[in-house]
Amino acid sequence: MNLLSVENLSKSFGDKVLFDEISFGLAKGDKTALVAHNGAGKTTLLNILTGSDDADSGEMGVNNETSIGFLPQVPIFDEKKTVIESIFTTDNPAVEAVKEYEASLKEAESGTMESIERLTEASNTMEELNAWDFETEMKIILGKLNILHLEQPISELSGGQRKRVAMAKVLLEKPDLLILDEPTNHLDVEMIEWLEEYLTRSTLTLLLVTHDRYFLDRICTQIIELEDQTIFKYEGNYEYYLQKKEERKQIDAINSEKAQNLMSKELDWMRRQPKARSTKAKYRVEAFYDLKDRAKKPQTRGDIKLDMNMSRMGSKILELDSVQKSFDELTILENFNYIFKKRERVGIVGKNGVGKSTFLNMIMGLEKADSGNITTGETVVFGYYSQQGMIIDESKKVIDIITDISEEVVVGKKGETISAMSMLNRFQFPPKSQQTPVHKLSGGEKRRLYLLTILIKNPNFLILDEPTNDLDLQTLQTLEDFLDEFNGCLMIVTHDRYFMDRLADHLFIFEGEGIVKDFNGKYSDYREMKKEGERQAFLDKKAKKAAVPTPTRTEDKRVLTFKEKQEYEKLESEIEGLETQKAELEAKMISGETDHEVLQGWSQDIIDIMAKLDEKSERWMELAEFV
Repeated sequence: MNLLSVENLSKSFGDKVLFDEISFGLAKGDKTALVAHNGAGKTTLLNILTGSDDADSGEMGVNNETSIGFLPQVPIFDEKKTVIESIFTTDNPAVEAVKEYEASLKEAESGTMESIERLTEASNTMEELNAWDFETEMKIILGKLNILHLEQPISELSGGQRKRVAMAKVLLEKPDLLILDEPTNHLDVEMIEWLEEYLTRSTLTLLLVTHDRYFLDRICTQIIELEDQTIFKYEGNYEYYLQKKEERKQIDAINSEKAQNLMSKELDWMRRQPKARSTKAKYRVEAFYDLKDRAKKPQTRGDIKLDMNMSRMGSKILELDSVQKSFDELTILENFNYIFKKRERVGIVGKNGVGKSTFLNMIMGLEKADSGNITTGETVVFGYYSQQGMIIDESKKVIDIITDISEEVVVGKKGETISAMSMLNRFQFPPKSQQTPVHKLSGGEKRRLYLLTILIKNPNFLILDEPTNDLDLQTLQTLEDFLDEFNGCLMIVTHDRYFMDRLADHLFIFEGEGIVKDFNGKYSDYREMKKEGERQAFLDKKAKKAAVPTPTRTEDKRVLTFKEKQEYEKLESEIEGLETQKAELEAKMISGETDHEVLQGWSQDIIDIMAKLDEKSERWMELAEFV
């Protein structure tokens, strides 16, 4: 059964046609990726599908019983609301029930009769809608996305935090059709892997735009490509799509060449008999114009050409000696030492907020170390691609952004010089788009232009902070090929596991509290090692519980005393007992008891139990670190 059908949909902006009479459908259970180069109209198409934009012509049909959830690239919130208020802005009855229950539970702390009655009514509603499971799932999703401060105002959140709040909101709505625009942006690897598993297990129908090839490959079973103003559909994963696309391009090239050769013959036939045109066979005339259209079919854009020159690099590159950096109680680096060698290729790995971008800013001189020395060689030319992107006047034309840096660009190993206009052409900015103001570019086009402004300076030490965000898959492939051959030093911060796997030879692992470890291997090796370590730690912990405790002490690792072990085991049973008491009291409150004093007593008991649970759970977690 099709949940969504698109028939002959067209959209243009001025004389720029994004798509022309495209048609496709999404059946229940489909997990589909939408692929296109930057500026082709991916986001516009998603906006039309979700009702925030209109097509010029064509029809879009949605099954009457189908609910649609949409995660845009840049979520928009009411700045006056808190995180929890923003997440619960929905018509989903279960969401509304949980919202009311959480509010009534908080109010019940006052102990008034009205608050008790409100809590009882909210508990009844939770039971009727079977919303207790939903509450559990809500806490899991919020925890996995690291959304902890629910009363924090939206106005205080960073762009990444907003994206995660929007992600939680759309997942909790449980729509029939979920549309995601770059869902992995601003998520760390643990979050991405959790989201992969969640969406893979889910029965949701899914349409997503993503540059993350591992994410795409592991979730999607079909791909629709928007190219040359039309739609091409491929059943299979990303590798299959690449293979079939190449076959299609070869067939198109052959057919186009045949059409051009045949058209030249037909054109000669048309010209030789101008006066007798009315007597010519109508079918042959019509066939000529159809042939003419096929011969002039717009060709798929060529690949971006990254053939940049590189400044000469001397023997001394970059040295960090006893570098320390912290912000209040947050330690970024603690006595960090490293000497970079030629063609060093380092990946920077760590959770959000541990200081990866701060580390890069220190190397670039944008942030000062608290102590220690950072010494850069005289011949080093940095190229720094930051998360923030270009800080420029967006009213400027594309061509002016480049000519402000240089009128001419040195390319290739032989040092050939080409004009800024020619360089823009190589970066898929044809002459017409070079006169476009930057603010009219798509997000991906801006990032591509930003990349060009860095590469035309011919750096020999590239620092790339989340370079894959908003770049299309074709541009990413070209960038990876270029960096593969790049003979300078390379430092990468990215959540794109494929990108990191291909380009980084070893990793700086930011573990927090100033600890940075050097892992000699590929990123996938590190992830496998970490997962194996977590599995082994779990098995060891399980084995310890089954074994008779034998208290021992070592000099380098704190272990629990016999008394602490007894406390730890006792806490487990106490927490389980409190959870049972809480569940029993909640069941009593929805049983229909009307005596206000009894209800008030139960309500106070629940509040007391929750306080004890918090206290005992916190102590259990403290002790668990040493088990």
